[in-house]
Amino acid sequence: MVSHGEYEVSDSDYAVRIVLMTKVFGIDSAERYFEGLPLTAKTTETYTALLHSYAGAKLTEKAEDLYEKIKESKLSLSALTYNEMMTMYMSVGQVEKVSLVVEELKRQKVAPDIFTYNLWISSCAATLKIDQVQQILDEMRYDLGFGEDWERYINLTNIYVSVGHLVNAESNSLVEAEKGITQREWITYDFLIILHAGLGNKDRIDQIWKSLIMTRQKMTSRNYICILSSYLMLGQLKEVGEVIDQWKQSTTTDSVVSACKRLLNAFTDVGFTEKAHDFKMLLIQKNCDPTNSLE
Repeated sequence: MVSHGEYEVSDSDYAVRIVLMTKVFGIDSAERYFEGLPLTAKTTETYTALLHSYAGAKLTEKAEDLYEKIKESKLSLSALTYNEMMTMYMSVGQVEKVSLVVEELKRQKVAPDIFTYNLWISSCAATLKIDQVQQILDEMRYDLGFGEDWERYINLTNIYVSVGHLVNAESNSLVEAEKGITQREWITYDFLIILHAGLGNKDRIDQIWKSLIMTRQKMTSRNYICILSSYLMLGQLKEVGEVIDQWKQSTTTDSVVSACKRLLNAFTDVGFTEKAHDFKMLLIQKNCDPTNSLE
């Protein structure tokens, strides 16, 4: 905390100013403000605030450089710093890097929070690593920091993972459970789509997807992979074709190569040969040619 005349400015105050400066004046102003702070004010909170600004602007290189500097500083970090990096990697389509951040968090013995777990699970779902999702859920279950709310959350997610053993797909248990989980806990709508796919709730998936495409938010390849995977799981050939057409018409150019390859294989495995061809052409159009690895 630094004294300014008759009042003291806390670390949180500095952090808020960095975020506000980014929004009002841009990243450059926020950087200059951070660099001008006294050494005692360059704390976990202010470093993380600048990292948040970089991540929000998808300035991957700058975020990674700052992340390394933060690690070298030997400051005591919370899950928030790692979550910022995970969120950025999800948003720019570098999903495979999420697990590396989790590994670093664990090496430093930092306790993960619900955002950490949700981002981690979402990254695994985006790359179709369903077995790993189950392992993460088991870890959550034995985390002493979780209470009854977390238990309900885990049970809800397990419905998707063990979809083959589902017996109450027509129940409204998910709808009721959603009311008990705050919106703040749902990091991505992708994750919600996956849960509904596990329950066989096609109508709800349709509603969520329609809402998403009506927003001004630019879709990423992760969003398209998620909805395609869900419709594929439910055997909805018509909807698969519609989403492929939407992706073709979009300006989205980022690609999660490993996930795209797995999804292409999945199309072939379930006999959607024509759609597999369409999807392969789409990947080539989006500069993600899978030919060398898949044929």
